[in-house]
Amino acid sequence: MTSGRIIAIRSLEVSAHVGVPDEERSLCQKLLMDLSFTALEQPVDLGDDITRTVDYFAVSRRVIAIAAERPRRLIETLADDAAAILLAEFGLRWVEITIRKFILPDAEWVSVSLRRESVNRS
Repeated sequence: MTSGRIIAIRSLEVSAHVGVPDEERSLCQKLLMDLSFTALEQPVDLGDDITRTVDYFAVSRRVIAIAAERPRRLIETLADDAAAILLAEFGLRWVEITIRKFILPDAEWVSVSLRRESVNRS
């Protein structure tokens, strides 16, 4: 029997070179990311064993690395990249990601949200 636990990480601070204009992309920007996900397979009884669930610390470090690995024009691209990598590397059933960017002078933030599901769902 498996369980449908949802793990969430809220307002993870990442640094990224992102923006359509070259001058914007040349500067490292702070973004905030919200992530929710569940394991593809997760027993009801975890036995208090981290190896039987998704290590959210490892997920957070991976997302920070993904954001820093290369410049992107769109936060949509960063969200797509992060979702694909997390699904592949962490055995997730699904992942939801929201990225907030603080770039418009007359707005608190702009954001993009997405949900991706594993093709290996059981």
